[in-house]
Amino acid sequence: MKLFKKNQIIIYVIVLMLMTAGYLNYTTNTEKQSVETSMQMEANDDMQLADIGDATLVNSNDVMSENTTNTMGDASMVSSQNETTEEDKTIETNSNDANDYFVKSKLERDTMYSQMIETYEKVLNSSNSLETQKQSATQEIQKINDAKNSIMICENLIKTKGFENSIIFVNGDSISIIIEAQEIKQEEVAQIQNIIAREMKAAIENIHIATK
Repeated sequence: MKLFKKNQIIIYVIVLMLMTAGYLNYTTNTEKQSVETSMQMEANDDMQLADIGDATLVNSNDVMSENTTNTMGDASMVSSQNETTEEDKTIETNSNDANDYFVKSKLERDTMYSQMIETYEKVLNSSNSLETQKQSATQEIQKINDAKNSIMICENLIKTKGFENSIIFVNGDSISIIIEAQEIKQEEVAQIQNIIAREMKAAIENIHIATK
C-alpha cells in the first residue's frame, strides 16, 4: 500500500514537471515569435518610411525643377513683353510725333488762308477801296477757296492710296507734298503726282514730294 502511494506521488511529480516544461517552452516560443513579428513590422515600417521619403524627395525635385522652369519661362515672357512694350512705345511715340506735325501744319496752313481771306474781305468792305481793288480781292478769295477745296480732295485721294497722313503746300506754281512714310515706291510717286496734276492743274515738274 505504501509502495503504491509512493509510485503515485512520483508520477504526479513527473506529470507536473512535463507540464511545467511544456508551458515554459510554449511561453518562450510565443515571446520569440512576438519579438520576431515586432521586428519584422518595424522593418516593414522603416521600409515604408524610406519609400515615402524617396517619393517625396523625387516629387520635391520635380516640383522644384518644374517651378524653376516655369519661373524661367515667366521671366523670359516678361523680358520679351518688356522688349515688345518698349518697341511699341517707340513706334507709338514716333507715330504721335508725326500725327502732331501734320495736325499742327494743317492748322497753321488753314489759319494762313483764313487770314488772307479776312484781309481781302476788308478790301471788299472798305468804302475807300477802288472798284478794281474789289474785283482783284474777289478773284483772290475765289482762288484761295478753290485751292483749299483742291487740297482737301488731293489729301483725301492720297489717303486712299494707303498714306494716312499727308499735307500739301502751294507756293505760286510750285506744289510741295509731304507724306508720312518711311519710303515711297516709284509707282506710288507717279500716282501722287497724277492726283496733284489732275486736281490742281499743275505741271509734273512743279510737284515735289517728300516723306516724314
